[in-house]
Amino acid sequence: MTGSEKSYHHGDLRAALLHAAEQELGEKGRDQFSLRSVAKRAGVSHAAPAHHFGDVTGLMAALATLGFDRFLETQKARQAQASAEPREQLLQAGFGYIDFAMSHPALFRLMFGKSWGEISDVALKASADAAFDHLVQNVAAVTGGDPETDPDTRTAIASVWAMVHGLADLMIGGAPRYLTEAAPDDRDRMLRQIIGSSLPAPEAGPAQGAAAETIHD
Repeated sequence: MTGSEKSYHHGDLRAALLHAAEQELGEKGRDQFSLRSVAKRAGVSHAAPAHHFGDVTGLMAALATLGFDRFLETQKARQAQASAEPREQLLQAGFGYIDFAMSHPALFRLMFGKSWGEISDVALKASADAAFDHLVQNVAAVTGGDPETDPDTRTAIASVWAMVHGLADLMIGGAPRYLTEAAPDDRDRMLRQIIGSSLPAPEAGPAQGAAAETIHD
């Protein structure tokens, strides 16, 4: 054990290794990512990451788990500042989805770019499932349907996810420039229109329905 490791509480060392791993991933990418490089950045012995995470896959799984937790927190933070109206809540979740991707592109790509297959890591599966369930519940609140049985709701979930995730992936790659280079308020205004186009049309209220009947009459 090195002098640096002695200064860490057990939980603090794990957190420090994850922080170092995120920095390594962001600066060097997955191809040059290794337990040794993470240990060096954290200032601990080469054995420390293996002790906590087993191997590179274990460390990446732990980092992806942390990513999904923060990903969900970012969406909820956006939603907390908006009205409780279901469509607005869903739009704000979409904004948060893209905010996270733009702020943490390497971590976002690790979370969604690695083929985890049948996830065996319990914590990772729980965090990934929680993030997906958040999307499902927000879409269902708009459609009013049961995501387990209603085909229209399931189609809406796929449509919204494809739209938001596709935008996030494009934007962390620098495209389209009119979005990535826009001021935050302008970007959100454009995203509102784009994401909104993937949502089911709002049901007509009594006044709208009466107006429509008058027109048809």
